[in-house]
Amino acid sequence: MRKFILDEVDHQILDILIDNARTPFTDIAKQLVVSAGTIHVRVKKMEEEGIIKGSTLTIDYDKMNYSFIAHTGIFLEKTSRTIEVIEKLRKISNVTVAYITAGKYNIFCKIRAKDTNHAKEVIFKIDEIDGVNRTETMISLEESINDKKRLMHSIFREF
Repeated sequence: MRKFILDEVDHQILDILIDNARTPFTDIAKQLVVSAGTIHVRVKKMEEEGIIKGSTLTIDYDKMNYSFIAHTGIFLEKTSRTIEVIEKLRKISNVTVAYITAGKYNIFCKIRAKDTNHAKEVIFKIDEIDGVNRTETMISLEESINDKKRLMHSIFREF
């Protein structure tokens, strides 16, 4: 299988799109001093290769009064119930991220809520899922690092 190689222009395109996935190709082309067609072709190629998968929208949850973040580790009765529990977690909209993990917890989740009482309600919903033995929750005081670019630039240096 042939490995797709990114060049410096591809890196710069990704850099701009990570900041704002809605940046018009014409704006990217002006910044990089290439044609908009070049940007279009390169982005299309990165999509075909699976390097770019869709685009995301960043929501400011603080402005929507959902600034409370908790991380909950879930202990299962049996690991064979993992997929079943994950499917039930998908139905709890306040569970925004869930990882199947090895180590202390079987599943580790990120929860968004309005406040501690709201988070407690969400955690109680998780506790009620068949197959969940118990949970352990940590409250997030502040998100200090959320930087997609640092890793991307590190990966680029590997090429």
